[in-house]
Amino acid sequence: MNDDALLLRAIELAEARSGDGRHGPFGAVVVRDGEVVGEGWNEVVAGCDPTAHAEVMALRRAAICLGTHVLAGCTIYCSCEPCPMCLGAIYWARIERVVYACGAQDARDAGFDDAFIYDEMGRTWKDRSIAGDQRQRERGLEAFRKWRANPHRVEY
Repeated sequence: MNDDALLLRAIELAEARSGDGRHGPFGAVVVRDGEVVGEGWNEVVAGCDPTAHAEVMALRRAAICLGTHVLAGCTIYCSCEPCPMCLGAIYWARIERVVYACGAQDARDAGFDDAFIYDEMGRTWKDRSIAGDQRQRERGLEAFRKWRANPHRVEY
């Protein structure tokens, strides 16, 4: 399948599920070596999971299909430009390419405005709308020390 066909599949996933009121209008497809390895659609409301965006669901399914959390060599096709959370997950998964249909402004026009989150991410904790209070850092560092000392750890 070519880029346009794969992008149309992501759009079809968004359209097919968004009519019931429990799924948002977003779809995503992860591809490696021309093979679809994961598909996702927005399941936030249906699954009572604020992280169940189409891209995250497609990444989860691709990782299970491939048996690894490293999705290098993959492309993700999205019905809309990924939000900040999804973009972060795409980077963590090491996806190499993102192809999308609608842009962030299109999402804003439909009622999905991520501009506030992008703005918040550039602020320090003291200037964000959600309070942040760092405590017990020295005790918390112990988990990192144990992780670094473990010769059996799997880097990610």
